[in-house]
Amino acid sequence: MAEAGIHGHTVPLRVYFGVFGALMVLTAVTVAVAFMDLGPWNTIVAMGIAVTKATLVILFFMHVRYSDRLTRIVVAAGFFWFAILVVLTLSDFLSRPWLGVPGR
Repeated sequence: MAEAGIHGHTVPLRVYFGVFGALMVLTAVTVAVAFMDLGPWNTIVAMGIAVTKATLVILFFMHVRYSDRLTRIVVAAGFFWFAILVVLTLSDFLSRPWLGVPGR
């Protein structure tokens, strides 16, 4: 019995191979940057590359780019929640020296 009404978005293989190639290049860049001393920029560059790779995976391999509006809202809400958790964690971590709390 064929299921009527289910229409998936067909993505050409060249898109998947292109995204895979971009992920491999970004992985090589990550390894190359790991051996460089960029001072305080090490973390920023590494996080920038990681966010770019995560965005490619989410958009193409998880098909969010071709999904409906509700799926995009759910993904955006997940990122918003993650941002809240990061901000709260960093606010705790960065404010510890203000009170002279030992252990840092």
